[in-house]
This record gives sequence, C-alpha cells and structure tokens, in this order.
Amino acid sequence: MPTLPAQPRAARPLAAVNEEIRALLEAGGLVLPEGRRRYEELLVEWAAAVRGDVAEAA
Repeated sequence: MPTLPAQPRAARPLAAVNEEIRALLEAGGLVLPEGRRRYEELLVEWAAAVRGDVAEAA
C-alpha cells in the first residue's frame, strides 16, 4: 500500500512558509534528497494554506 505524505505541521502564516522555501532554495537545499523531501513537504503546506485547508496561526 502506498504511504501517505506527511501531514503538514501546525498551521503557519503563508509568509512563514514562503520564507522557509526561499531559504531552502537559496542555500542550495535541493541538492540532497533530504532537501528535496523538505521542499515537497513545504509545497504541500503552502498549497494547503493557499486553499484555506488550514487556518493561519494567530
């Protein structure tokens, strides 16, 4: 059975997710498999925030 993607962490403001994505890219984080995996996790979190699936943290 396929594994499900990790659930996004607690809701964070979209700006915070964007900042982490930018920092990962600027640091060359996509070179290593761990960085690519983290990038995919961040994209899932970002998409959920954009769709409104999660409420922004107060």
